[in-house]
Amino acid sequence: MTALHLARPEDLDRLLPLVAAFQAGEGIEQSAEKLTAALAPLLEGNPLGVVYLIGPARAPLGYIVVTFGWSLELGGMEAFVDELFIRPAVRGRGIASEVLATLPRALGEAGVRALHLEVDRTNEAAQRLYARARFEPRERYMLMTRIL
Repeated sequence: MTALHLARPEDLDRLLPLVAAFQAGEGIEQSAEKLTAALAPLLEGNPLGVVYLIGPARAPLGYIVVTFGWSLELGGMEAFVDELFIRPAVRGRGIASEVLATLPRALGEAGVRALHLEVDRTNEAAQRLYARARFEPRERYMLMTRIL
């Protein structure tokens, strides 16, 4: 079973290259300063989200960022997979599937009522992965964003 390790401030140097690789692959441009400023509160224990290193803590295979919110419709706390990344060299080995099987159980035991994620409409491989992990599209809804 693939281990998840709660990332702490001392993990920043291991985490930054992984996040940069994910964001480069997704076409997200962000300075190292802005990225560090976004990650630091989560690594320091901010209650609005967590970062887990996937695999060995000293040489992680990837990471997952989960943030938290509240939903009246869903009856309480909800979580959102903000980013999930597995190093390309180790993809296809079921690591992401294990994470997506283990993490929802742990979150549910902690009182989370729903786990959401977003996926690029053209990324069919990711959509298949998420469907196997029992994520379903909410046909009545679409994610809309206003950048502040």
